[in-house]
Amino acid sequence: METVTLTTERLVLRAPTEADIAAIEAACQDPEIPRWTTVPSPYTREHAEDFVKLVTGWWAEGKETVWAIFADDILVGMIGLHDIETHHAGAHAEIGFWVTASARGRGYIVEAARAVIDWGFAELGLVRIRWQAVAGNEPSARAARALGFQYEGLQRQALTGPRGRDDGWIAGLLVDDDRTPVAWPVL
Repeated sequence: METVTLTTERLVLRAPTEADIAAIEAACQDPEIPRWTTVPSPYTREHAEDFVKLVTGWWAEGKETVWAIFADDILVGMIGLHDIETHHAGAHAEIGFWVTASARGRGYIVEAARAVIDWGFAELGLVRIRWQAVAGNEPSARAARALGFQYEGLQRQALTGPRGRDDGWIAGLLVDDDRTPVAWPVL
């Protein structure tokens, strides 16, 4: 699949390139990013170089679609549809994201995710998008709830990463959901 650029009112989402390596490396020095994601820590330039190469391959294979998020040409986050699977009953994927420390609290993730979700449902034919996060990641959960995801439960020791195993929260969004935020028992 060819890479796709998405634009919103304030943001440009495009596949990360070699020109973004230094910004990705700098962003991933923030301890909150590896705390809640599978991003390695300590994060090196080599990690960023490898990540950019992986993203290029994922797009080409149609396995994952990852975008760097830019506000005024400054990297403010990363977002993607991961584990894209197509079945006779319809395709599904998982959404994942992180935001830089200096960009938190500005609504960039919700704005970017709306564009990614719309694109995934329309262009990939997704019928379901899964969100999951390490239990306790309330900022991510608040973003998912704002996007209309419905909380589906706690997965015990279901998430694996550099720290080992973590309990995880899971939520889902269906193509025909109205996306009105609903109460979550964990928030």
